[in-house]
Order: sequence, then C-alpha cells, then structure tokens
Amino acid sequence: MDREAARSLDRILPRLGADFTAEAAADPAGWAAFTARLRANFAPLFGHLLTLYGGRYDFFYHLERIVALAARSWLDRPPALRALDAAREADPAWFQSQRQMGAVCYADRFAGDLAGVRARIPYLRELGLTYLHLMPPFLAPAGDNDGGYAVSSYRQIAPALGTMADLADLATALRDAGIGLTLDFVFNHTADEHEWARRALAGDPEYQDYYLMFPDRTLPDRYDRTTREIFPSARPGSFTYRPEIDRWVWTTFNSFQWDLNYANPAVFTSMAGELLFLANQGVETLRLDAVVFIWKRLGTSSENLPEAHRIIRAFNALARIAAPALLFKSEAIVHPDDVAEFISPEECQLSYNPLLMALGWNALATREVRLLRDSLRDRFAIDPRCAWVNYVRSHDDIGWTFDDGDAARLGLDPFVHRRFLNDFYTGRFPGSFARGLPFQENPRTGDARVAGTTASLAGLEKALREEGPAEVELAIRRVLLLYSVALSIGGLPLLYLGDELGLLNDYAYRDDPARAADSRWAGRPPFDPARAARRHDPTTVEGRLFTALRRLIALRQTHPLLAGVATDLVDPGNDHVLGYVRRHAPDPGRLLVLANFTERDQPVAANQLRLHGLGYAFTDLVSGDPVAAEADLVLAPYQFVWLVPQGA
Repeated sequence: MDREAARSLDRILPRLGADFTAEAAADPAGWAAFTARLRANFAPLFGHLLTLYGGRYDFFYHLERIVALAARSWLDRPPALRALDAAREADPAWFQSQRQMGAVCYADRFAGDLAGVRARIPYLRELGLTYLHLMPPFLAPAGDNDGGYAVSSYRQIAPALGTMADLADLATALRDAGIGLTLDFVFNHTADEHEWARRALAGDPEYQDYYLMFPDRTLPDRYDRTTREIFPSARPGSFTYRPEIDRWVWTTFNSFQWDLNYANPAVFTSMAGELLFLANQGVETLRLDAVVFIWKRLGTSSENLPEAHRIIRAFNALARIAAPALLFKSEAIVHPDDVAEFISPEECQLSYNPLLMALGWNALATREVRLLRDSLRDRFAIDPRCAWVNYVRSHDDIGWTFDDGDAARLGLDPFVHRRFLNDFYTGRFPGSFARGLPFQENPRTGDARVAGTTASLAGLEKALREEGPAEVELAIRRVLLLYSVALSIGGLPLLYLGDELGLLNDYAYRDDPARAADSRWAGRPPFDPARAARRHDPTTVEGRLFTALRRLIALRQTHPLLAGVATDLVDPGNDHVLGYVRRHAPDPGRLLVLANFTERDQPVAANQLRLHGLGYAFTDLVSGDPVAAEADLVLAPYQFVWLVPQGA
C-alpha cells in the first residue's frame, strides 16, 4: 500500500471502529475478516477514487461514506454468502471450469414470476445449468421501459414478479441447486421515475447534480457533434428537454432513461450502496450494463473513456472488500479492439463475446469463416484469469460488430457487407433462410440491427411455414452448430432459454402499444409448456433440439480440455470450415474442433488433421466414432466434430 493510501486508511479506521463498536464486539471474527480485506483492497479503491474525485473538497467525506457502506454491508451479509465468499476466494478460477453452463431469460417470459422461476429449477438442472441470468426484474415504469432497463428502484421488484424477499429466496434456492444468480447492474442511467429523478424534477439541486442537465442547447449541441445516436429512429441526438425544470437532460438511450453524472462522487457512493445491497440478496454476478457510456467528456465520443474503467475498478475493489464472491460481467458493444480493455481480474472477470456472436451469424450467411477465424485469431486471447461469455444471441439485437480493416483485407466493403447482413437476416436477400426483423433502422444512414430468435434467424420459421422436412433438418443443424461453437470454444457458454426448444419469433408484441415500436420483443417469446412437454420426443423439433443440446452440455461438462479460455484458431485448409484447438493445463492433451458452416459436404485434408490434431487416429467426442487421419475427413452439412487423439 502506498504511503498516501496508508495514511488515509489510518485516518479512517479509528472512526470506523468507533461507529461499529457494538457490531465488532458481537461478531469479532467477522469484523476481523472485514478489516483484513479492507487493508488488502483499500489501496486500489483509494487510488481510483482519488484519481476521479481527489480534486474535490469533499473527497474524504465520500471516501469515508463508501468504506462505511462496505462495513455495514459486510456485517449484514448472510452467513451462507460469507461461506460462499470463502469458497470463491479459495478457488478464484472456479468460473473457468468446464462444468459451468449459463442461461439467460426474462422471469415473466420464462415462468410468469420469480416464484415460477423457482418452480422450474428442476428444468434448469435437467439442462445442466450452473448460472442463470435474469433480465432486470426491478421496478420500472409502466409501458415502455426498454425491457426493464429503465430502473425506477434497485431495491424493489416489479410487483408482477414478486418482492425483493422473493428474489433473495430464489437466489438461495438456485444456489442450493448449484446455480448462481446473475442480474444486471444498470448503472449508466435510471428511469425518470426513480426517486433521485423525481427529486431532480421537483427542483432539488442536490439531485439535479445526480444527472447531466443543461439550461439550454449550447453544450448539448457541442456534445452531439461527437457522440453517436443509439436509437436514431426513436429520437435524434442524446438529450431530452424537460419543461418541468426547463432543462435538457442527457439521455443516451430513451428519453425516460436519464444518464447519471459520475463526475459527482455522490453518484458513485449511492450506486455503491445499490451494488452491495444486491450482492447481499444473493446475486453472484452483476452484468455491468452500458459500461462504455458512464463517463462523458466534451469533444469526444463519450465512450470508453479512461474514467469509465476507473469507476468499474473502484466498484470491483469495493466488492473484494464486502462481497468477495461477486463477479462482474462486461457488456461492451464497442470496436472489437476495445472489448478486451474491460476484461481483467481488477475490472470485469467475465465479458460477453460480441465478436463471436455476430461473426458466427456472418459465417452462416456467407458460408465462409474467414472473417470469423481471422478476427478471433487476433482478439480471442484475454487475461487467462478471466473468461469470455460465449453466446449465440441475447435478449437484445444483433449488431454487426467487426473491424472494417479486417473486412477490407478480405475484399469486403464494410458498409455494403453490413447492409447485406441486414438484408439477409431480415429475409430481404433472395434465397435467405432467415426471418429476423430490423431494429432501429436509421433512414439517413441505412444502418440497422437485427432482432429475432435463434430458430427464426437460423431458418426454422421459414422451413416450418414455407418449406419441408429437408429445410427443417438444415435449420436444426444450424442451431446446433452455433451452440456447439459456444460450448466448445474457450469461456463460459450461455443459452437463451427457449432456444433449446426452437421457439420462433413472437409477433404478438405488435399488438401491445408499449412494445409495438420495439422489434426486439419478437426475440423474447414466452416459454411454451406444451412445447417443453415434447422435449423428450425424438420425432419432434423440440425433442431433437433439447436432446442434442443437453447431450452437448453434458459432453462439455465431462471433458477438462474444455475448461479455461485458451483457444488456438487454426486454418484447416478450407474456408468453409472453422477450426480451433483447445488445451487446458495440467492436462497434456488437445482437442481439435472442426465445424462446417455450409449446407454442403466439406472436406478437411488428412494432413490438416495430423497437423492440428497431432495424431493419426482420433475419436469424435460428439458422435463417438473413430476418425483416421489416413484419408480426408468429409464433414456433412453443418456437421461439427470434437476430435481427441485415440488413447488420450
């Protein structure tokens, strides 16, 4: 610990001890554990906060408040969560195990409410899940609330879903079943109905400083010159006028989502309290929503600024003090070269892998893996103490995030190629198998993203409604192919619940005025118990998908070579076939994955098998069949193999 941090801690500890004398006497072991963690993690917490706020007269006031929040949170932390803290500290790489398997859903779409989710824990266990991410269940405005991402209170659950006590009970039940709970920490903005926003609207200057407010358009116009429009079809620019207070409010996303002012240390302090509160409800991972936007600076894009990283690192240090089991997951939809900047043990231990998601769909559309392979080869490696979260799709849309230079080197015009992908996945391109929907099309630029379920995007909707069994077969194979990559490449795989049953787009959102303008709701269909009841019937689409995915999950969970994040992208000599090698110390073996991204047979030369697999005779873990490297391997349409040398 540096001298200035040590002096500051020496100044804080006596007052802290005096404030918590009774609690320390009642729980001496707990207090000793807290002070030990405080000493171990105070320097980074202090350093980041000093850089952000050290020039302010009230810096030490906020610093002491933050440390006191940590102390109170730790003293209130349930014994079961303290035990989890100790277990996770003893095994910090626990989330890199091949046994980890995630899923994501909306509680109401999956099971009606939190009690319904709890009742479906046996279904989650049947799938082999160890991690469940519930979309925001918090109190939010009625009507359009951006799918719950406009939070009115971080300490209240939407009444239709239950109560905060129900959430804590669900977290306990999930943990008892071996499943950790993940929630979103929506910390860039609040709803305009949040108590802080209400006070700001009432004219309270203290709470007006919680947000970014301007008396006229002078500064907003200057900011708008360098920031991008996130929802251009809904609202131009990044500011909303509120006549009640005659102010322009920064609203990066929707007009009812007010960006918080992290230049004000009171905002950090208040959000730190919300973070620790959620950790004590049993939340084991927090997905940090919209991480790139949380700090603003005139003359920049106000994205991915150094201060944003400082804030996340300060939150992380705070968690190490008061809730050590808690992990952070980054959602950074930025240039591919910038995604990894948020990934480290000191910042976000987990991160969504948007490049894998977007370019997996690109490979299906183009029937070529070059952009996927080359992009991952340059960018897949991250801190070995962290992990990617590999997903086929999410609750959100698909944006075509790839490096323009990578595309140009392959002879692709980036703008034209993105337009092609939008046309292909919305079914506008002749011969497309997809039935997605455009989201937020910008009429000025032609830019858009694509929404839809995995099954509809992969061709199952079109095949069932317009074609026949042969096309249904290909669509099922596309779904399994994408998930086979998520399950076998380095990191933690994530399943969007409903994909295991092949749920199609839900067009009923068009009849709901609060959702009709948001096509992402098509990709959030409600769970269908009747379809789930067919999951063990091999003659049905549901049975084929569920059984195959469950088998792949179980296969992953039994093979240590699929632990960790280490992945070597290889060129198998066929641009229609993705190839990579998995290794995981201390196991000396290797696993070669090959995946055909086309509806035609694709050969892989025998010498490529020997070169990348380091052997002459293999076993395909997926089929159980032997594979000899004395002849070319021919992959059937959308076939994938997980090859290990025989005898390994």
